[in-house]
Amino acid sequence: MRILSFLISFLLVQISFAQTDLERALFDLPNVSFKKIDTPDGYSAAYELMIKQPIDHQNPDKGYFYQQVYLSHRGFNRPTVLITEGYQAPGNRIYELSDLLEANQLRVEHRFFEESTPEPKEWKYLNMEQATADYHAIKELFDDLYEGKWVSTGISKGGMTTMYYKYFYPDDVSVAVPYVGPIDTTFEDPRIYSWLAAQGTEECRKDIKAIQMRLLKDKKEAIERLKWFEKASKRTYDYLGFEQAYEIAVLEYPFSFWQVGYKCEEIPDPKAPLDTILEYFNNVVGLSLFSDQEIVKYASHYYQAATQTGYYGYLTAPYKGLLSAVPERPHAAFVPDKMKVAYDNTLSKKVYNWLTTKGDNIIYIYGANDTWTAAGIPPSKGVDSKWYILDGRSHFDARIRNFSEEQKEDLIETLEKWLEMDLED
Repeated sequence: MRILSFLISFLLVQISFAQTDLERALFDLPNVSFKKIDTPDGYSAAYELMIKQPIDHQNPDKGYFYQQVYLSHRGFNRPTVLITEGYQAPGNRIYELSDLLEANQLRVEHRFFEESTPEPKEWKYLNMEQATADYHAIKELFDDLYEGKWVSTGISKGGMTTMYYKYFYPDDVSVAVPYVGPIDTTFEDPRIYSWLAAQGTEECRKDIKAIQMRLLKDKKEAIERLKWFEKASKRTYDYLGFEQAYEIAVLEYPFSFWQVGYKCEEIPDPKAPLDTILEYFNNVVGLSLFSDQEIVKYASHYYQAATQTGYYGYLTAPYKGLLSAVPERPHAAFVPDKMKVAYDNTLSKKVYNWLTTKGDNIIYIYGANDTWTAAGIPPSKGVDSKWYILDGRSHFDARIRNFSEEQKEDLIETLEKWLEMDLED
């Protein structure tokens, strides 16, 4: 119904258009329908597009689906930034790199998320070979329209997608800029555990552990209180069960603490009233990520992690005797419908090796306090690429806007060199 409604809207808009050069160009693109949307500041026009894509790029006869894309237009002679989203794309958000370059922007929703989901959903076509082929097809589609330099970028899983896209199609873009993007080469990345064991001060790590121990020792009472809170939110926990969701959330706490960017001095006294501990716990982690609703929302991500891109798990040995609902080594990927899948790291290892030996013209941005930095691409002298690891920054604020002046100058010089253009500082 969403696609049908969009196409009807497209036809109505088509009738009323006083066509501009851009609109005429969009009409001429094959397998693209579009409608005008609010124009972001600094842009001359913006459109929501639905682009017809093959489910299997190696065999188009398998059928097709429509991929949601947001186009923000500055000019035909400007650079173009291709946003390789790793999840859904709920709206037309302008990325800071697009503003910095005064570029056109194409924000592309990842296949098998929200509006870009094939029906029926054949999971075997959700892999990085097919996903990156989607981005390549869109780049080729708009290549004659936007003849300037192309840049790809994404954040988190979108940053990971940027790196996979660069691996498969190294000549599509002049520069790739993955933010806080991991490349896990194992089903359960051990680098996460090593990083958490050394992050922060010993005192801070002890304080984090003390909160976990308090939450597990008072598990029964905590669960009773949280059940009322979650009932009011109308979230359900049938997939994992409430107790298992709670225990996994407690195990998740150190990961989230550093990823989100909480401060050691904000950790409450583990002897504080339980309500105080639970309020803090809900702010840092909470149970919502492990609810049925969130597991369904990110089912495609979990499928990719469990089959191809890898992820992380939780160590349970330090909490011996306090856990009763989780398996001995729980994994952080919750496969849809608990289907049986096989993990294959062949591609992720190839991508990792290529990035560290042949991956030129890539700008990596990481936060020194972000847990996911542990699974990032380490600086390598064997490639012509740049690394910016921001002190004190986490997963959500490792951004160009938080660079030092020296880092900003270096970044601009690098972009000017690789894009062969001048940028206004």
